Amino acid sequence: MTDSQAILHEITQKIHESETFFEAMPDIEPLILEFLQSERVTVYSRGRSDKEIVSKFLSSDNGDQPKEIRVPLNTESIAGYVAMSQQPVRIKDVYEDETLTGINERLRFNKSFDKESGFRTKSVLAVPIKFKDVFLGVLQALNRRDQEEFSELDQELAMGLAKVLAQKFRYELRGTRSPYDYLVMTKKIHGEKLKELSARANNEGTSLEELLISSGGVSKAELGESFSRYYQVPYMGFDAHHTIPPELLKGINLPYLRESLWVPIDGHPDDEVIILIDNPGDAQRIMEIQRILPARKYVFRVGFAEDILRYLGQGGQSESATANIHDLVGKLQEEAGMEVHIADEEDEEAAEDEATVIQLVNRIIIDSYRERASDIHIEPAKGKANATVRIRVDGSCRPSLSIPHTHVRAVVSRIKIMSGLDISERRKPQDGKCVIKYRGNPIELRVATVPTVNGESVVMRILASSEPIPLEKLNFAEDTLTKVKHIVSQPHGVFLVVGPTGSGKTTTLHSILGSINTPDKKIWTAEDPVEITQPGLNQVQMKNEIGLNFAAALRSFLRADPDVIMIGEMRDHETAHIGVEASLTGHFVFSTLHTNSAPETVTRLLDLDLDPVSFSDALQGVLAQRLVRTLCGECKESYKIPQDEYTTLERYYGEEYFSELNVKVNETEIFHAKGCQKCGNTGYYGRTGIHELLVNTEAIKTLIYRKAGAGEIKAEAMKNGMRTLMQDGIRKLFLGQTDIVQVRKVAGS
Repeated sequence: MTDSQAILHEITQKIHESETFFEAMPDIEPLILEFLQSERVTVYSRGRSDKEIVSKFLSSDNGDQPKEIRVPLNTESIAGYVAMSQQPVRIKDVYEDETLTGINERLRFNKSFDKESGFRTKSVLAVPIKFKDVFLGVLQALNRRDQEEFSELDQELAMGLAKVLAQKFRYELRGTRSPYDYLVMTKKIHGEKLKELSARANNEGTSLEELLISSGGVSKAELGESFSRYYQVPYMGFDAHHTIPPELLKGINLPYLRESLWVPIDGHPDDEVIILIDNPGDAQRIMEIQRILPARKYVFRVGFAEDILRYLGQGGQSESATANIHDLVGKLQEEAGMEVHIADEEDEEAAEDEATVIQLVNRIIIDSYRERASDIHIEPAKGKANATVRIRVDGSCRPSLSIPHTHVRAVVSRIKIMSGLDISERRKPQDGKCVIKYRGNPIELRVATVPTVNGESVVMRILASSEPIPLEKLNFAEDTLTKVKHIVSQPHGVFLVVGPTGSGKTTTLHSILGSINTPDKKIWTAEDPVEITQPGLNQVQMKNEIGLNFAAALRSFLRADPDVIMIGEMRDHETAHIGVEASLTGHFVFSTLHTNSAPETVTRLLDLDLDPVSFSDALQGVLAQRLVRTLCGECKESYKIPQDEYTTLERYYGEEYFSELNVKVNETEIFHAKGCQKCGNTGYYGRTGIHELLVNTEAIKTLIYRKAGAGEIKAEAMKNGMRTLMQDGIRKLFLGQTDIVQVRKVAGS
């Protein structure tokens, strides 16, 4: 341990032994001075006004320092500049103007401090005190001992000390642990409810702020106060009567402001500028603000993204980025009523760049994303009928809105431009991708255009760019989860996840890979597309146009020292054959297949002319799955199961197995859909998996040897404990998760 480390360790110990900041500082002051090799140290905290910092502690030789120093957040002092920029500074001589202007052309040293105290300041090291990116104060060291200036190492040491101070004294320095901490402290919401809404926000792709207001019983003002306590600046909402001074927006790109989520609200660049931003702790954005909008002084306010966007809509020439989607369609309908027609391609190119069309396309995507849609369909109609936009939510399509026939081409062309497609080609199908940003997060879409007799139809699939879900959260039955974990712990073999498109196969495979993704394993994946990313995986995107398909990727992986291989799909003999051979040479191979059941998967692969002996030895198991719509937790209603439904469910489940569920007529409760505002009056909200796991046994191997049919394999697997998709769906029906209508839709009758 170095001397510096030993001193920091001692400082940290004394800090943690102290109850308060004031109790700790007299004891640790000599240690801090020794640690930073400085003559004096000052600790500032953010004042009650966000416009200044106030000294919490000043070291002195004989009481010659003032009792309190208040410093505005501007360039008129070094500590004020650090508080404003939230960046550390090292200055060799504060009386050299060239040194100061080299940091910021407006930076000055306030010489009044030296005049009042009689102390001569020369070198200065000042660093921000921050907790989780929230600015709390400034640590400033004066005059490096035995040297002319503080070094880069001194700065690193000071940053480490500032972090220790922030962690221990964040409450005394007026900080809270999170933007929502104050809500829990003041009992506006229970901690468990906050966790529940946070998880729901992640799953639904919506904002936690919206859920806190709509479902958590928190008012916007209360949420704003909590943000204010955390970020240590006043909260500011949207004021429809406030007009942004035009000179503040002059020369600033409005789309950039919308993407960066900040806006100059008031003031003048020659004096003080008030900035509204969703995260005042983002030092990188604050530096950008200073570069883009130079001002003598900055005052920050924290606000919600929707309010910032509303201000930007009002302050610029273009319409609000949050314009209501039906208002935008209304504008197009007004234009349609004025006989606006697209005469030729040149006119069309102009139309697709119209502000209203651009906003409409963005709003269609963002609103669909917020409604948890997986796909967006834009479908032209015959003649002068309006085009229909439909979205697929929880596996079911529903109408969203209509687009005037006069602007359908412009909307389609706009989507093509975003996706890098040829807008002049309307006779052939085209595929592409595009990305738009929503609240700083990218929304990636896979776009397909298909020519129809009524014009081009567009389908946009919203790709679930996310992290893997823990295996335990996939809603496996307990025995199924145990068997899956056992299978994937084996050193080699083949494991398949099967089902139709959109049944969650990729999600399940990545959850499995996540459970075995350890530093001692080399894992390769070939995917088309790569939707879920994981650190530790070597993920390869397929590019069929250059010959990089699943078979080619699999062959290359075998030369790359793999332990585990995941292939997006075993769609042909070559891929399946190489996969089986790879497993027999000591690798574990995961893949998918588009089949209806686990037993059928075995026969399908045998139909690809796989060697039955090799395949039976390689196969570890097959997991078939579907996604079934779940009942809305807010409105589902329970009832005792009547005799007729008991008989129906018994028939579907199988009379010989039904007793294992312990269901009793007129006693066991089940649920049916009702409908409420949360679920759009459908009665259903979200989806969950139903599963069918076939585990390879000696008996199954024998059946594979002789190429038995799917019926024989199914019967043997059920003897060994397999339960069908229908049976697992009915199990989840009795758990209150779904109903027989939805189970029958995905698992058949």
